[in-house]
Amino acid sequence: MVAIDGPAGAGKSTVARQVAEALGYLYIDTGAMYRALTLAVLRAGVAVDDAAAVAAVVDTARVDLEPGPRGNRVLLNGEDVTAAIRLPEVSAAVSQVAAVPAVRERLVALQRHLAQGGGVVMDGRDIGTVVLPQADVKVFLTASLEERARRRWLETRACGHGQDLEAVRKNLEERDRLDSSRAVAPLRVADDAVIIDTTGRPVERVVAQVLRLCRRRLDPCSTD
Repeated sequence: MVAIDGPAGAGKSTVARQVAEALGYLYIDTGAMYRALTLAVLRAGVAVDDAAAVAAVVDTARVDLEPGPRGNRVLLNGEDVTAAIRLPEVSAAVSQVAAVPAVRERLVALQRHLAQGGGVVMDGRDIGTVVLPQADVKVFLTASLEERARRRWLETRACGHGQDLEAVRKNLEERDRLDSSRAVAPLRVADDAVIIDTTGRPVERVVAQVLRLCRRRLDPCSTD
């Protein structure tokens, strides 16, 4: 089991997907799962700060991940919402929905079920600390706020959304605050995680570093 954690925009999904592909493992994007439930809450017209109402929506929503060559295809109640969960309004609300205990309880149980057979690379914010504390390899990716905002801004532009760079930066700053201060499973570095700063580093180099950690774990005698 490989756990990759970090704040929004640190490169978790890209790195985790490529590591999983290189190892022949299943990639599980937990952030997409939280985004799907957030989309369900927004569509229901429920206030994201109403924990009871959010829990009621989540209780009847079904989220499925289907592996594909470009990552997970995300289904909400059978509908493909892979693109919809990347909308700016979902990004702005996901940290509040993810902080609701009932939401985390449900998804953590599902994530552990998906990983129980091993051979998985899972990314998120509490994988190495809460979801899979027994993971064989734990990595915490980070990057400067400016770098993460630039990456997310480029992503939103590629998807046809018109947010400006400063709005994206402020959204990430607020998400960092919410993710790190929530009462349940806050974003933090696991004691045995390897911290990798991805600022200014090509994805290929970061992936190669994570793969070296994985191969050393699989073969302690390896010099790779």
